[in-house]
Amino acid sequence: MTEIDDTGRRQHERVSFSTTITLIYSDNEVDVTGSSTNLSIKGLFVKTQKKVPPGMECKVKITLSGGVTAIDLLINSRITRIEENGMGIVFDAMDLETYTHLKNIVRYNSENND
Repeated sequence: MTEIDDTGRRQHERVSFSTTITLIYSDNEVDVTGSSTNLSIKGLFVKTQKKVPPGMECKVKITLSGGVTAIDLLINSRITRIEENGMGIVFDAMDLETYTHLKNIVRYNSENND
């Protein structure tokens, strides 16, 4: 496992959540596609065989399906760690609508669903 920064231990609840994840790098090239295994409002783990260096900035596209039409969330992010089966990603910036969707996903998939 390669890690870039572990000073900020997880402070946000993570939930099991599987959906299609696409990482988009400079020039809008799609370099990595995989699936999420867990998600929080601050980051996710994407299961993929292709790896990129920790610290690399990218946009994460999270595809939400299950409704009448699929919804794509686009989040400014960076790779924080590499593991054998995928990569840990932290979210750096997102719009309010995306934040609201993520917050609802975490709440609905939480074991502490209030």
